[in-house]
Amino acid sequence: MSKRIRGNIMLLIAALLWGTTFVAQSEGMRYVEPFTYNAVRTLIGGIVLIPVIAAFNVFSRKTNPPESKTSKKATIIGGMACGVVLFAASSLQQCGMTMTTAGKAGFITALYIVIVPLIELVIYRRSNVFVWICVVVASAGFYLLCIKEGFKIGRGDWFVLCCTVFFALHIMVIDYFNSRNADGIVLACIQFFTAGTLMAIAMLLFESPKLNAVLNARYTILYAGIMSSGIAYTLQILGQRYTAPAAATLIMSLESVFAALSGWLILHEVLSLKETAGCVLVFIAVILAQLKLPDKSAEKIISGRRRKNEKISQ
Repeated sequence: MSKRIRGNIMLLIAALLWGTTFVAQSEGMRYVEPFTYNAVRTLIGGIVLIPVIAAFNVFSRKTNPPESKTSKKATIIGGMACGVVLFAASSLQQCGMTMTTAGKAGFITALYIVIVPLIELVIYRRSNVFVWICVVVASAGFYLLCIKEGFKIGRGDWFVLCCTVFFALHIMVIDYFNSRNADGIVLACIQFFTAGTLMAIAMLLFESPKLNAVLNARYTILYAGIMSSGIAYTLQILGQRYTAPAAATLIMSLESVFAALSGWLILHEVLSLKETAGCVLVFIAVILAQLKLPDKSAEKIISGRRRKNEKISQ
């Protein structure tokens, strides 16, 4: 199995976990407020990774050659940077959700699949033309899947649009520090503790957290903390090592499709014909992007990162 395929599978699993977590979040919000929920689940994600890091350190010492060591500086700085961006994205999304509908917020958030190629185009790398075609198809799918009413931009919509920019930046920041040979799992752990600390501060400033409420939501928080934060975000960081950012966003955008499907299976929500058509379009866009993009694209990215790492080590 090629590294590109492994990376794609990691990102697909991450999207699946994020999508199913919407069910847990929906139930958990019946007991606790947004910052409280996010703070606890994110800190749990960081705690879960501590024994994983210890196990990987033991394994890597036995299997990896000395020259494959990761950059401690890139890992620490990258983890803190990712944590700040993740906190900003989550906070803006939550503020926007209080002033707009879930349907419009879902579509606007999904626009990071368009923003990432734009950032790449402006900064340093031109995306494959076929990826742009798939982005258009996926955006049409998200529109059918998420929009429930007439579309107009309100104050809440602008908040969510800003959050979308930060989610796109989060993907690009991960890609940047991956190219600097950061340790993906340690970076994820630092990211969670950074974002969780900022969320806890916001929780104390703007909410009134209660222990009993957190305990009542413990099962949903544990699922979100372990599966969505601890595992999914780590898989994102590891998977992006072998997948170009534009293609990675297309795979991770399946999160909304999995959210709709899990709502149908677990909460017995019914998908309309329009929503089903949206799911189909998103699946088609992701599959076509991965079939069309040649392995050489991923290999160029990987070889480019290796050259950068060699320059840094010198």
